[in-house]
Amino acid sequence: MTPAGRDRREFEVIRDPLWDNIRLDGAAIAVLDTPAVQRLRYVRQLGHAFLVYPGATHSRFEHALGAYHLTRLALSSLEERGELTVVPEEDRVAVRLAALLHDIGHYPFSHGLEEAGFPSHELLGVAKLSRGELGRVLGDVGIPRLPDRIGALIRGRSTSPLQGLISGSLDLDKIDYLSRDARMCGVPYGAVDVDRLLAALTLIESEPGRWEVGVLEKGISALESLLFAKYQMYRNVYWHHAVRSATCMFKRAVRLAARAAVLEATEIGEANDGGLMTALLAHDPTGLAHAVHTRRLHKRALDLPASDVGPDEGWTESMPDLLERLEDQLAAEVGLQPGEVLVDYPERTNMLSVNLPLRLRDGSVTRLTDQGRPGQLGLPQVAGHLYQSARRLRVFVSRPVDRSLERVARLVVLPAPEIGALLERGGALLA
Repeated sequence: MTPAGRDRREFEVIRDPLWDNIRLDGAAIAVLDTPAVQRLRYVRQLGHAFLVYPGATHSRFEHALGAYHLTRLALSSLEERGELTVVPEEDRVAVRLAALLHDIGHYPFSHGLEEAGFPSHELLGVAKLSRGELGRVLGDVGIPRLPDRIGALIRGRSTSPLQGLISGSLDLDKIDYLSRDARMCGVPYGAVDVDRLLAALTLIESEPGRWEVGVLEKGISALESLLFAKYQMYRNVYWHHAVRSATCMFKRAVRLAARAAVLEATEIGEANDGGLMTALLAHDPTGLAHAVHTRRLHKRALDLPASDVGPDEGWTESMPDLLERLEDQLAAEVGLQPGEVLVDYPERTNMLSVNLPLRLRDGSVTRLTDQGRPGQLGLPQVAGHLYQSARRLRVFVSRPVDRSLERVARLVVLPAPEIGALLERGGALLA
């Protein structure tokens, strides 16, 4: 169908297993039909989680529809209460489309490749907004600088009062993925009181002339359900040991392919799950890609809660090159080959962060932060303990080794320069 033909469709209804009927307006229909968005049908939402939870084969496309749907519901609720008078119509259109487009830059297999050192999916997605058919469709909507408006929302840099619906403590992306992921995995952990939370959204003038998305006091329990669902899903699904083993193996295989110039970074960013896996299997000198593909995953040689490891600087995720050097040195010391020892210590320090205004029943306004508020929101006060419970240091190996890897827990808490110096000296790390 031609772009002009799409423009003539004023609305369309799509059936969704989570939210039932999702109604799309004309601009959303036109955007949905572009190649940049259609690609998301072939990018799994949860990466390698389907190797543990067979139902976790849902796509970024479904999630984008869900985020768009919840954004429409939130805007309807705010409009019914007369709160959108401070928001121009152009901002309302932009926020709906930002919800639909927030993941168009996503890599195959979830967030693993960002951990591997590739540019963020937000940057890739924003760059796509002005290119190709998507750029032409957004230009036809008739709103000045629409790609820039959407890009600012996706990156969390918009001055729109509706920014918090796309990025923040209450962003609707989070509500959809927690609910959808739990449903498709068949687990009870992602339960969120969605209706109550949407009904409690409000626009609050947090300072003169500055409006932002906040929550009414009656929505506190629903907000806590969102935060606790996030903790439960990280602990039981996103950071499940087999999911993380497959993710680590996949990251190493992609890094090797990129280093050998078998794959270019731009190709990786444009690929879908199947295309990238086919390319990896065609160039697989370590066998890691084939092992992931056939679910022959590395096993745990060490598995410790973060509370047993101690404070760290987070370099194991932010410095993948250094981590790879450490892994290969450990492999040499235990008699294995490069890629046969993988260290995993994922970091999400903002997992349970809260920063949004709260309107109390008497009409006064306060702010919810990571310190919580006695009598209002207590979960942030124990957020640190929950995070320590969900986060684990694991060392995965391709086959059993006869040496203890307990010392790795002392290595990952060292500052990155110190680890680099140890590796340069070439001494034994496990001695």
